[in-house]
Amino acid sequence: MTDTLMKEKPIFPLLASMALPMVFSMLVNALYNIVDSFFVAQISEDAMTALSLVYPMQNLINAIAIGFGVGINAQIALHLGAGVRHRADTAATHGMCFSLLHGIVITIVSIAITPKFLAAFTTDEVVIRMGTTYASIAFSFSVVVMAALAFEKIFQAIGRMKLTMIALMAGSICNIVLDPLLIFGWGPFPQMGIAGAALATGIGQILTLSLYLLFYNKYPTPVKLRRSCMRPNKKMDLQLYAIGIPAILNLALPSVLISFLNGILAAFSQSYVVVLGIYYKLQTFLYLPGSGIVQGMRPLIGYNYGAGESERVRKIYRLTMWLCGGIMAFGTVLCLAFADKLMGLFTTNPETITIGQYALRVISCGFLISTVSVVTSGALEGLGKGVASLVISLFRYCLAIMPLAWILCRLMGPTGVWHAFWTTEVIAAAISMVVYRKSVKLK
Repeated sequence: MTDTLMKEKPIFPLLASMALPMVFSMLVNALYNIVDSFFVAQISEDAMTALSLVYPMQNLINAIAIGFGVGINAQIALHLGAGVRHRADTAATHGMCFSLLHGIVITIVSIAITPKFLAAFTTDEVVIRMGTTYASIAFSFSVVVMAALAFEKIFQAIGRMKLTMIALMAGSICNIVLDPLLIFGWGPFPQMGIAGAALATGIGQILTLSLYLLFYNKYPTPVKLRRSCMRPNKKMDLQLYAIGIPAILNLALPSVLISFLNGILAAFSQSYVVVLGIYYKLQTFLYLPGSGIVQGMRPLIGYNYGAGESERVRKIYRLTMWLCGGIMAFGTVLCLAFADKLMGLFTTNPETITIGQYALRVISCGFLISTVSVVTSGALEGLGKGVASLVISLFRYCLAIMPLAWILCRLMGPTGVWHAFWTTEVIAAAISMVVYRKSVKLK
C-alpha cells in the first residue's frame, strides 16, 4: 500500500478493502470457536463446563497478545503517517521481541496456576481434571500465539489485510478439521478427548505463524524487523506499553468479568455456568466480525490522524459505527428468533436450554447500543489514546456490570445477571461519547 493511498482513496472503498478480509477471517475464527465447543460438548457436559471455566484464562492470554499488538499497530501506523519510517521499523522490532518474552512468561505461569484457578469455581474432580488437561496443552503454545499476533498487527498496520486473512483462515480451518479427528479418534488418529481439542488449536496456531513467516520473507514490506533496531529505546518501549497495556486491560477485563459472573452463577446451578460459557462462544459470531471492521479502521484512523487529515478521521469513525451497528442489529434479530435452537447446538439438557434461551433474548437487547462503546474504544486505540479507551472498558466490564449483576441477582435471582448486560451497554455508550469528545481534538 502506497504512502498516499490511506489518505487519498475514498473512505468507503478504503475501509472496505481493509475491513472485509478481517471480517471474513473473523467469521471463520468465530466458526472455529463454535465448532470447537460443539465437539467438546459431545464428550460430556462436564467437558463443556471445563471449557467454560478455562475460557477466562484463554481470553486473558489472547488479550495480552492482541492488546500489545494494538500498541505495535498504532505506533507503526502513526509513524508511517508522519513519514518517519525508521521509527516504524523500531516499533515493529521491539514489539516482536517483547511479544516473544511475554509468551515465555505466560506459558510458565498459566500452566502452573490452572489447577488452583479451576478449584476456585468447582469441587468436581472430573471438571478440574479435564480443564487442567486442556489448559496444559493449549497454553504450551503461548509463544506461538504471541508471535503470530505480533505479525498480524504488523501486517495490518501496513494494509496487508488479505495476507492476515489467509493466515487466520488457514489456522482456523485446520483447527476445525482436526477437532473431530483428534477428539474422537477418527481414522488413523488417536482418541484424545478434550486433549485433542487443545492440540488441534495449537496445531492451527502453528500453521498461522508459519504462513506469516512465509509472507514476511516472500513479499516486500515497508516495515522490517531489523537487528539494528534492537538497541535499547526507552521512549519507544514506553510508547508501545502506553498503548498496549490499556489495550490489554480492555481485552482482559472480560476474563475478570466472566470469572466474577461464574462465581455468582455457580451458587445457583452448574447449568447457569454452562449457559454463560455458551453465550460467550455464540457472541463471537457478532463481536469478532465487528472486531474485524474495527481492526480495519485502526491503521486508517491512526495514519490519517498522524497525517493531519481530521475530516477523514471523522468520516472513518462514523462509517465504522454504521457498519458495526448493522452486524449487531442482525445478531439481535437472530438471538430473539432462534434462541432455543442456538442453545440446542451445545446441550440436550432441557434445563440448560430453557435457562439459555431466556438469557440470549435478554442479553441481545444490548447488542445494538454496544456498537458505540466498541467502535469508540477501537478508534481511541488507533489514535494512540489508550488510557481513554481503557476508561470505557472499565465501565463496561467492571465499574457498571459487576455491581449491577450483584444487585440484580439479589433482587431477581440468577436472571438478574442477564439484565445487567444490556443495562451496562446503555451506560457504557453514554460514557463513550463523553470520553471521545474530551480526548480527541480535531481541527
